[in-house]
Amino acid sequence: RTNNIDTMRGTWGVVCGAAVMAIAAGNTVWPKPQSQVNTGALLMIDETVFRFNGAGLGGESPILLDAFKRYEGIIGLATMTTNTSRSRARANLNVKAAITSCQVTVETTDETLELDTDESYKLVLEAPTVMITAKTVFGALYGLETLSQLVSRGLEVNSTVITDHPRYQFRATMIDTSRHYYPVEVILQHIDAMAYAKFNTLHWHIVDSVSYPFQSTTFPEMSNQGAYSPNHVYTHDDVSTVVQYSRNRGIRVIPEFDTPGHVDQGYAALEPPILTKCYVDGQPDGTTGPLDPTSEDTYDFLTKFYAELKDLFPDKFVHVGGDEVPSDCWASNPAIQTYMKEHNLNSFADLETLFEQRLLNILKEQGTSYIVWQEIYDNGAKILPDTVIDVWKGGNWQDEIANVTRDGFHAVLSAPFYLNYISYGEDWPKYYSVEPSNFTGGEAADAKGLVGGVEVCMWSEFVDAANFISREWPRAAAVSERGWSAKDVRNVTDARIRLHEFRCKLLQRGIGAEPITNGGSSTELDNHNFCLHEWVPTYKTPWTD
Repeated sequence: RTNNIDTMRGTWGVVCGAAVMAIAAGNTVWPKPQSQVNTGALLMIDETVFRFNGAGLGGESPILLDAFKRYEGIIGLATMTTNTSRSRARANLNVKAAITSCQVTVETTDETLELDTDESYKLVLEAPTVMITAKTVFGALYGLETLSQLVSRGLEVNSTVITDHPRYQFRATMIDTSRHYYPVEVILQHIDAMAYAKFNTLHWHIVDSVSYPFQSTTFPEMSNQGAYSPNHVYTHDDVSTVVQYSRNRGIRVIPEFDTPGHVDQGYAALEPPILTKCYVDGQPDGTTGPLDPTSEDTYDFLTKFYAELKDLFPDKFVHVGGDEVPSDCWASNPAIQTYMKEHNLNSFADLETLFEQRLLNILKEQGTSYIVWQEIYDNGAKILPDTVIDVWKGGNWQDEIANVTRDGFHAVLSAPFYLNYISYGEDWPKYYSVEPSNFTGGEAADAKGLVGGVEVCMWSEFVDAANFISREWPRAAAVSERGWSAKDVRNVTDARIRLHEFRCKLLQRGIGAEPITNGGSSTELDNHNFCLHEWVPTYKTPWTD
């Protein structure tokens, strides 16, 4: 992956212009912690002896040890600064004490990564030993990330005590790899950015009607026919790489294979066929529509296919889609019309509900829970109590989420967070200002934990590996703070300073995040519309000199 490692080595430096304005307070943290108290003392990390140490029952976790290596690199400890630079720092910055180690205490060996995982941590930043304490290794990861954001100006850091935990347990980004294909390297880069912003769920909309890049071992003909090319596929090894890389950063991977609609490529290769044949004037017209809910072959396929997914994706949940199912092909098919009459199905919503009920029963028998787009709930399908409803439709999302939570289901809000819609100028405050519990009964639902969280969506009609990262970041971070920080953290002016600084940190860590401020305005951020380490993309000419 492209790391811009040369810009990270040596003196770590002030990570952005915003930090220059607030140097006395030290660097800021994104998303904003629940509680942060700075003592005012300025400390220095002595990189000649500094080490991370694990303690507690989970102190030897491979996930933790892997994180130590990452954060040594991020903080700049992999490269030694000179004695002269350390002496100058001590003299000029009046450093009072040196930090020689960071002890990370993980209280349990529980490494279950699920909706209820404890992600809290406490960070006591003092000399000679920084102390991070967490119940799980995943909380410890967030403590390490917070520590890395507090380091500034070489190896200096302010003495600080932080007690922190997320507001919501589900903080997701959704990627669409069907309309345009994302190489695995780009997905891994995105996962790193998610970890820096404390997202914890990758919703992977891996296939759709236009292409089928998932290489199934049970039904290999699907990607053979449905992928753009043999190079545009995700093998089982690719998926395992993404899943393990994510897990090591405290991120769940939830796949989505949308049905019964959004199907064509890949499914067209199956024998026996399970796509509905469309008719014109009583004759097949050669086109197909959604899956055929009246065919037992459909459910035989789904049973075998989801059994394969269960071995590949370890998360308890899958996203089954269920949105935007067109009914015109069903309406044109004589066999389906006959089936509906024989089974007293009075509408196509009833037919879709029959399909969804069969699919959900299959998943229940396999021990899999599910997330659904809101239509499945709206159509009255019988769903399990732990079903998560993804509220995605724009307009009046408040009424929808009010109904979902009133009925006792967990809701995830994605409707206001479609980042694929772009406009000229600063749009992140629009996402930042959304309050997920701002609906009738929202305060009570929030208290019960029924407002499960937030999800950023990036549909890829006009996005691929060339522009995905810069379009997603740092705009997605506006939603990560809404998902993590306290409800009353809403000051856009304060957030602008911290988000700009976070963007500079992303650049330094190899994430090509776009600017969030107006570089043509000398009044914005006191004319600090720049990062000390600007983005330098890797470019290799197609010729040799």
